[in-house]
Amino acid sequence: MSSCLIAGVVIIALESGGGFSLEWTHSVEKESWREDWQVSDGRMILRRAAVKGSGAGMEPGPDGWFEDGWWVWEPTAPPVAELVLAASGETPSGWRLCGRDCITLGAAPAEPLVLRPCRGDEAVGG
Repeated sequence: MSSCLIAGVVIIALESGGGFSLEWTHSVEKESWREDWQVSDGRMILRRAAVKGSGAGMEPGPDGWFEDGWWVWEPTAPPVAELVLAASGETPSGWRLCGRDCITLGAAPAEPLVLRPCRGDEAVGG
């Protein structure tokens, strides 16, 4: 059985090991923000975050370092069952989610998207 995520009605296959990345452009500062996540035991764990610049609401986390043009750090957040992604259409970009392949979500105005790990009966290739 392959790991996957569900975003609305879309199923996104993940690489073996359950990792995925989420990238977007900050609505105020217009800088890129990237997070690396891991799916484990039906929850999502934030492993690494990175921002291209700094500004209002996008300061690097504690013990952050500069790497290849990004401020990078390893957050200490508890695992979550779901992420709610706003889709106002007012931001410079949608959410770029990369698992096995990449997809852009929320580029047009719509209801918020709920992103969550697949259950066993929803899995890709299961």
